[in-house]
Amino acid sequence: MSPSSDDRGTTTEAQDESVAALTDPMRPSDHVDGAGQESDAAEITQPRLNVLGYLRFFWRQLTSMRTALFLLMLLALAAIPGSLVPQREADPNGVAQYQVDHPKLYPIFNSLQLFTTYQSVWFSAIYLLLFISLIGCILPRTKHHWQALRTKPPRTPARLGRLAGFRSIPVDTNTMLAEGATPVPASLAIDRAMARLRRSGYRVERFGDSVSAERGYLRETGNLVFHAALVGVLIAVGIGGGFSYTGQRLLVEGQTFTNVIGAYDSFNPGRWFSDAQLPGYNLTLNKFTTTYEEKNLNALGQPLNYDANVTVRTKNGAPRTTDIRSNDPLSIGGSNVYLLGNGYAVDVTVRDGHGNVAFHDVVPFLPQDSNFTSLGVIKVPDAQPKQLGMIGFFYPTATKQSTGAYASAYPDTENPLLSLQVYTGNLGLDSGVPVSVYQLSTKGLTQIAGTKAKHGSIELKPGQTSKLPDGAGSVTFNGVKRYVSLDIHHDPSQVWVAGLALLAVAGLLTSLFVPRRRIWVKAVRRGDDEDGYDLEYAGLARGEDPNLERAVADIANKHVSDLGVRMPQ
Repeated sequence: MSPSSDDRGTTTEAQDESVAALTDPMRPSDHVDGAGQESDAAEITQPRLNVLGYLRFFWRQLTSMRTALFLLMLLALAAIPGSLVPQREADPNGVAQYQVDHPKLYPIFNSLQLFTTYQSVWFSAIYLLLFISLIGCILPRTKHHWQALRTKPPRTPARLGRLAGFRSIPVDTNTMLAEGATPVPASLAIDRAMARLRRSGYRVERFGDSVSAERGYLRETGNLVFHAALVGVLIAVGIGGGFSYTGQRLLVEGQTFTNVIGAYDSFNPGRWFSDAQLPGYNLTLNKFTTTYEEKNLNALGQPLNYDANVTVRTKNGAPRTTDIRSNDPLSIGGSNVYLLGNGYAVDVTVRDGHGNVAFHDVVPFLPQDSNFTSLGVIKVPDAQPKQLGMIGFFYPTATKQSTGAYASAYPDTENPLLSLQVYTGNLGLDSGVPVSVYQLSTKGLTQIAGTKAKHGSIELKPGQTSKLPDGAGSVTFNGVKRYVSLDIHHDPSQVWVAGLALLAVAGLLTSLFVPRRRIWVKAVRRGDDEDGYDLEYAGLARGEDPNLERAVADIANKHVSDLGVRMPQ
């Protein structure tokens, strides 16, 4: 039975396949041409990933070095809001003032957790992802690096002429030896090449009449040290934050602060903080002085130096006097005391309508401008027959403007003046709801002195007394004192973070400046000369290495000098 036309076509194609396989030795025996396979190709589909496959894919993406670097950059960007807006932990008064100054932006920023940037959900998420990514990068790379350190250098390539820095130096016993040198056989030349490479810091392995050498594994070691140090910094910051605490205290001249929780104006402890961590000491603010620019008219009144003179007392030590400056904190009990701000506090005595002293205290006023025009509130809940509330403006150097309003022309107390607007009524202090000492709600109060009353604002200079309208009593302006705002910060991880940061810098510099390279030295015997041979040198860089050719040339020069061979001209 004769074959059909289809069978003949199939046979012919099979024969063509066999002929092609014989004429093309690189063609696999099971190769099938794409021609005529359109129907089969259309049926080929990529395998679908299951849940485990997707998890493996996302894990590989997360633990890639590219992702780790991206998250590190993202963490730096995420930290920027912490320096642009006041943080509730470090500057609660600044957050309160920001709410007053920006009533529209405050709720938006608060909902975005910008006032608690470093404790926010989004900052913590980046922090944790970076931590996981770095761990996922370091562990497999450390394993691979350890295996690479135990692996012998690779065999010498057959043709060194294709590599960088190649040079060939003929060694001839009759013409190429220097004066007084004895002929060196090829095996001894390779031995000396091995010794020379070892002295240059290479790991060497001999393969017949050649030596393979490599160096630069310290580059990957530095890279791993850098990333491991970053992980250490993250761990130290996380653990140290749990045992740290930050507190603020406003201290007026002559007042003493004792290091107990109840003495802080605000206190933010870490998760694992305990009262036993607070060391026993107290601080007394003796005097606060500010030096202002007085010679340069373009910068007149600009502060040049802040100096808070304090007396420190500890449980087991004698009292000592020291200074706290803006960039020079006080270290005591494992904590740092920073000087954050300063201002004026007015010493006021208020007598009620019955002539009794209802209030006598030093009240801090908050600065409103660079010339220290300051705003403060005086609350007198014990006054009779009605409670008294006062909103005051203090002008260190008062000048009257054309509008009749006062302003401060200089930040120092050259012409101090206290202006008060007085209210009577229920101050709402007995409701049980906490209220700010720097704010006075005038809702439900009656103004008896001020812009909306028949009697104008009460104006006082130090030492003056003024009676209040409607027989409400009197107020005396006794004088002015300075106050400072102190930030007390305890962080047990500072030493660890500093040490790990230095280790990270050392690892980074090592990974940048240590080259990874391989160098081969080979003795090629001549077929027609039993004693003559050629010494071949070449190198290969693992990454960017602009000095590779110079390194190969240096090895060659020193090696032939050891052998007593003259370099060809």
